[in-house]
Amino acid sequence: MIIGRQLTAARALADLTQAELAAAANISVQMLQRMEASDGPAEDMKNDVAAVVGALEAAGVRLIDGSYSGAGGPGVRLASPVGASVDVDQAQTVQYEEHLMNDAPPGAGG
Repeated sequence: MIIGRQLTAARALADLTQAELAAAANISVQMLQRMEASDGPAEDMKNDVAAVVGALEAAGVRLIDGSYSGAGGPGVRLASPVGASVDVDQAQTVQYEEHLMNDAPPGAGG
């Protein structure tokens, strides 16, 4: 279930205008405006909502539908961190000897 305010928030997070998102989703600006203005679930055709969600995901935004426990309700988030990617080059990883040694008692599984 995608709600209108969620679409508006996702579009803002992606830094897209309504015209840009509508073009990316291949729908009219008026259709997008109706979706965003809906009070509650976006009531328009499922294919149009899916097209908008696909365009938002392509822009790097994920929509959280809140259908699983602990979700806290519908929301949006960026698909990846803003800015530079996380450095995971193992050749540049600093490891300290005291952290490499197993100091757990025998049989502790550590």
